[in-house]
Amino acid sequence: MSDDNNKKTDPQKPLGGGMKFSPMTVLAWAAIITATVALFMMRNHYAAPATEISQADFLNKFASNQIAHAEINMNSQSSALMPVTGEYLETPKDGKAIKVPFIVTKAYFTQSMLDQLYRSGAVEPGAPNAAAWNILLSIAPIVVIALLFWFFFIRQIKMAGKGALSFGKSKAKMLAKDRNKTTFKDVAGVDEAIEEVSELVEFLKDPKKFQRLGGRIPKGVLMIGSPGTGKTLLAKAIAGEADASFFSISGSDFVEMFVGVGASRVRDMFEQARKTTPCLIFIDEIDAVGRSRGHGLGGGNDEREQTLNALLVEMDGFDTQEGIIIIAATNRPDVLDPALLRPGRFDRQVTVSLPDVRGREAILKVHAKNVKLSPDVDLSVIARGTPGYSGAELANLLNEAALLAARTNKKAISQPELEEARDKVRWGRERRSLAMTDEDKKFTAWHEAGHALVNVMLKHTHPLHKVTIIPRGQALGATMFLPKDDVLNRRRKEMIDVIAVTMGGRIAEQIVSDDISTGAAGDIQQATSMAKAMVMHWGMSEKLGNVLYGEAQEYVFLGRDMMRSKEYSEATAQDIDSEVKRLVEEGYTTAKNLIEANRDKLEIIANALLEYETLEGSQVDDIIRTGTFTPTQKPPTDVGPMIGAPAATPLPEAPAKPVPPKLGGLGTPAPMPAG
Repeated sequence: MSDDNNKKTDPQKPLGGGMKFSPMTVLAWAAIITATVALFMMRNHYAAPATEISQADFLNKFASNQIAHAEINMNSQSSALMPVTGEYLETPKDGKAIKVPFIVTKAYFTQSMLDQLYRSGAVEPGAPNAAAWNILLSIAPIVVIALLFWFFFIRQIKMAGKGALSFGKSKAKMLAKDRNKTTFKDVAGVDEAIEEVSELVEFLKDPKKFQRLGGRIPKGVLMIGSPGTGKTLLAKAIAGEADASFFSISGSDFVEMFVGVGASRVRDMFEQARKTTPCLIFIDEIDAVGRSRGHGLGGGNDEREQTLNALLVEMDGFDTQEGIIIIAATNRPDVLDPALLRPGRFDRQVTVSLPDVRGREAILKVHAKNVKLSPDVDLSVIARGTPGYSGAELANLLNEAALLAARTNKKAISQPELEEARDKVRWGRERRSLAMTDEDKKFTAWHEAGHALVNVMLKHTHPLHKVTIIPRGQALGATMFLPKDDVLNRRRKEMIDVIAVTMGGRIAEQIVSDDISTGAAGDIQQATSMAKAMVMHWGMSEKLGNVLYGEAQEYVFLGRDMMRSKEYSEATAQDIDSEVKRLVEEGYTTAKNLIEANRDKLEIIANALLEYETLEGSQVDDIIRTGTFTPTQKPPTDVGPMIGAPAATPLPEAPAKPVPPKLGGLGTPAPMPAG
């Protein structure tokens, strides 16, 4: 539906000025306006001008039947003096009688006179508190208008943090000590990072221990790491361990729509922190305000840069003092301003990296305290089978396993649920309901059989875990590997073999159908990316040598990288293209020779996949070694993870673009080269 249609049908859509007018708001305003108008009308009705007459005139008009209606107020201060109000009839020259309001301010009636007046029916006792009611009706509209003015203006100005004049107030929240129960015991897998930040806790508890030797605690600590590695959790643990005030704020909370608000909030935050020193300030996602200055596309003097300038001055300027420690977290250290990283500001950088196999097991044990595990569950197997998983992914793994066990009415989480949850977290849920034709299944089976065959036949590849043609995520099939240990570095021979494995699917598919399809899009993308990195970044080309051509494009800083020229000539670019193509073509030739020499074994693997849908790595090894397939009644429980992303055909309805690295191709993402 278009935006215009949404505006017509959705009453919650903001109108001019960004204000929202819901049906309840409109009804409330209508009720207020109606009540105000009614009060004014009642006030005017009861406050109509009246003619003052004497008691004798009132009695004469009563005797001549001119009194249309009258009320005697019985609540006067004096029981003898009673005011009388009402209307009498007057006949002008045109002969048409009219009613004239009158009032007798002070009248004296005996009981017999009152009885005679009441018997006529034209005179009756007045309502109690009639005078007070008239006064209330007179001032009610003024009171209503005053309340509306107070609510919409005075109250908004006085509300701290939410009023019209409080935009410059800091949004930093002070974390109460009794509410924060997180400690270092709840953080696992990052032992080195815990040791570094534990110095902050010791300094806050005993500053003289460091000052005795002339040492100075770092003023700022910058935690760097991939998303989900536990940077924010580590900051909460510092707050839980330290007996000090702790302020937390997000980098996006500084900048507002009004100019100067960000800098004002920075100053206000440090002013509040100075009142409670020593204290900790945690700024999450600091790259929202700490990006390099002067690289924006809209000029350098923008609101974000003013906020950064204020932060730099407060951290290490003329008017700074000790006792405030700033902890910041980001996963984009490459875009931070150099002035923010110099000594005196963020003195120390703590890298919170992805956990190794021991760290993953410790993280799983921490999160396993909140779920019910079966006694036969071995978390070390899951830890070994989840290389590259972050702490957040491991927590999600246990949560998905708990949901899966509850869905199948199990009393505890067992090993199969953990293994299925592991694959689901990284690659998505199995899509057994996907309507695949027999021809699609056949092509997918041969495609995955080609990957599996080449992987087992080559020497420098990771052991095959399993191969399946069950759709999962955006892939119609998957070939999965399990390294024996965590991958910390990669060899040239290994990557050349991985390129050959990625080409195996396209070759096998071409053999069976004498045609090619878009199913190898992810394979081609991964092989090209790996070959390009080998040539340009890792110096693995004899022709181009050990030279870095260009910089890694993992992060793109638009303002800085947009106008950057290439750091190599056109002739070098042609050499790079030819070398990349040579590496891919060599891998293609290697895979083709293996598949053609083992065509009978490839056919056995493909037919077994068509019949059983999933084969374990040991079964594929048996087929290649013996030339026969032996089905197993029950798959082994000690299985590994999907190390590479599925190398399968993308969904037919998927757009014609390369599949992301996590969903297309084989092999693990290459780590940063060792220094």
